[in-house]
Amino acid sequence: MSLHIPAPSPSPSASPTPSPATDPHTPTAADLLDFVRRTATDRELVDSLPLDPEGRTWVRLEGPGGSEAWLIGWPPGTGTGWHDHAESLGAFATARGTLTENALAVRLPASGWKTLELTDGLDRSRRLGPGGSRAFGSHHVHEVLNESPDTHAVSVHAYYPPLPLIRRFSRTGAVLRLEQVERPEDWQ
Repeated sequence: MSLHIPAPSPSPSASPTPSPATDPHTPTAADLLDFVRRTATDRELVDSLPLDPEGRTWVRLEGPGGSEAWLIGWPPGTGTGWHDHAESLGAFATARGTLTENALAVRLPASGWKTLELTDGLDRSRRLGPGGSRAFGSHHVHEVLNESPDTHAVSVHAYYPPLPLIRRFSRTGAVLRLEQVERPEDWQ
């Protein structure tokens, strides 16, 4: 499912989000984080997302400064699998439920490999309940999971520049293997 929905109106205490045509700067990770945090508090928008008990659902949002943004619904027990967002910075915030992010504290080579053996100490894990958020830099490798057995989660994500590709990986112990490269036309 993919719909185009405009970004929510900022609350009176929040500063307005500049439109891509008037934004004088490239969004930073902090700008993206501010956007996802603010958007995750928009109850009307979050409640408008259709939820499917079988698979993730999503709608596209207008992010700040030409960024790509998404509102995503996560049924119980679903996840993304290991992936990165290429050269894009990103941020996400949990609006409802709890998400777990497992990440690698390493920057992977941009190309020229199929299999990497990871050293000890690279794994990071965090749980993000409602209002929990985080930003990350380019080539950030992670997986995001809704580990709840019975509760849907909803989150807001933003990336800049808009995602040129997503690399998907499989992981067996310390071995990370590049499995697939997806382009925007594969998910929009």
